Amino acid sequence: MEFQVGKNDLTRHGLPEIDAATVDRFLGEADAAGAIAVLLSAGDPNRFPEAIGVAVVLPELITAFGGRLRGAVIARGDESAVGQRFGVRVQPTLIFVAKGETLGLIAKIQDWSVYVDRITKLIDRPRGRAAAVAVTIVPQHRTQGVKL
Repeated sequence: MEFQVGKNDLTRHGLPEIDAATVDRFLGEADAAGAIAVLLSAGDPNRFPEAIGVAVVLPELITAFGGRLRGAVIARGDESAVGQRFGVRVQPTLIFVAKGETLGLIAKIQDWSVYVDRITKLIDRPRGRAAAVAVTIVPQHRTQGVKL
């Protein structure tokens, strides 16, 4: 059974919608505010119903991190182009970006403690040339039997 989900189901949680034409402006505004940009590449919520859960959690994470994060939802029509730019391979994915650098990716819905731990490590690590490559977290049950 398929249920219908509209774009408002993702953006109604207080997250603005951005696209390929506005993403750089959003990233610049986050940088100017001293915040880390968090972009939600949700995918089709009919195919990936957990996208709604991630859209609900993201504003809570922004609140929990005391304004250190600024969130937005990537417009469905531009998810492929924007996602490719930041290395998204799984839907839904949260993309963390600061000062033009992709800090990391967190895929799928996670336990609260996983979000807090990973985000703390992403936003508190030193920036620059020695920065680690972006990491994607995929729930363990999704990787069993898969060769990485």
